[in-house]
Amino acid sequence: MAAILSVSGSPSATSRTARLVRHLDDRLRDQGHDVTSLEVRTLPPDALLGADFGHPAIVAAAALFEQADGVVIGTPVYKAAYSGLLKTLLDLLPQYALTGKTVLPLATGGSTAHVLAIDYALRPVLSSMGAAHIVPGWFTLDKDLTVGEDGTLRVAPGTAGALEEVTDRFSLALGGRLPVLAASA
Repeated sequence: MAAILSVSGSPSATSRTARLVRHLDDRLRDQGHDVTSLEVRTLPPDALLGADFGHPAIVAAAALFEQADGVVIGTPVYKAAYSGLLKTLLDLLPQYALTGKTVLPLATGGSTAHVLAIDYALRPVLSSMGAAHIVPGWFTLDKDLTVGEDGTLRVAPGTAGALEEVTDRFSLALGGRLPVLAASA
């Protein structure tokens, strides 16, 4: 199956965005894909902010993009745009780092006022980086994502169904297989 790089652009260690992306990683693995996770916040701040293209961690991150067939990009929305942390990483990647890649953009935010951030802020950048196919993404309201006492993510039912659908479309675009659902009696 496909090699997928799953990127969380959240600066928070307790991020709902990161938990959501990891939740979808499990679904993609169940569909037969090889998923590698990248938390941008774990990259060295001096390398990101100093635009150190040659830093070993930045070189390694760029290699992950190069090796992937598909890329999931998850970001919180701040001030109607994707996170600055994600922006710093994307700026350090080669101009056409997404050439030939299928990309699934995801965003989370506190208000429906930010729902268009994927289409008006993130999608043009992904396109300019050469993405072959940017599948329809999904914006999830923060209130639809809760973390249980055990640390597991709980997604509101309507949102969960929509996320499964966009994830499945991404998987199919990469040649994945969907889970077989049991026939109802």
